[in-house]
Amino acid sequence: MRKIINVILLIIVIAVAYTVLIPISIVQYGRNRIYTQIADIPQYNVAIVFGAGLTAQATPSDILKDRLNTAYQLYLEGKIERILISGDNTSEGYSEPQAMYDYLVFTLDVDPEDVVRDFAGLRTYDTCARAKNIWDIDKAILISQGYHLSRAIFTCSRLGIDSTGYSATQYGYDNSDYYKLREIFAIHKAVLDVYVIHPEYIGGGPELDFQE
Repeated sequence: MRKIINVILLIIVIAVAYTVLIPISIVQYGRNRIYTQIADIPQYNVAIVFGAGLTAQATPSDILKDRLNTAYQLYLEGKIERILISGDNTSEGYSEPQAMYDYLVFTLDVDPEDVVRDFAGLRTYDTCARAKNIWDIDKAILISQGYHLSRAIFTCSRLGIDSTGYSATQYGYDNSDYYKLREIFAIHKAVLDVYVIHPEYIGGGPELDFQE
């Protein structure tokens, strides 16, 4: 009976350690690759901006707008040459990449030739996989909020993109605690996707060769 109890306790300890240590290690891995000052960022050929929802008026949400504004700031500072915007476009009348493009080009006046739309970035894994395998991106700086950035850096890095990041967090967001809690489970899913599942994603051809 004692042996059975010991085995059960060991399983519980391993499960708790796995549940806690995996997110901690990935968050720390990402933090080590996140720039905190624009002046420290070297020049990158491309920044990848991840979708984050639209308003009822089909404009970028506050979270997404901060990501786009941050990318624009790096663009103005000459830290990036082009911007790959990636998001959800699975339903009629809802296109994160188009809303992101419109904001960058028509509101912020970014040169349209420097903005590339990925219409099949349904989630972080898809965005990273498509950036690597469709656009042949080998190195990029990722733009997202701090709670998501470590997972994005981990995923893109494991899929073959030498990735760093710069946080777009500007102020407190509604439901921010929920996003942070959800991120714990999302990190575990990312580990499974990268090392075990290797999920399929939508293929296609590139709109622009980033190696030009």
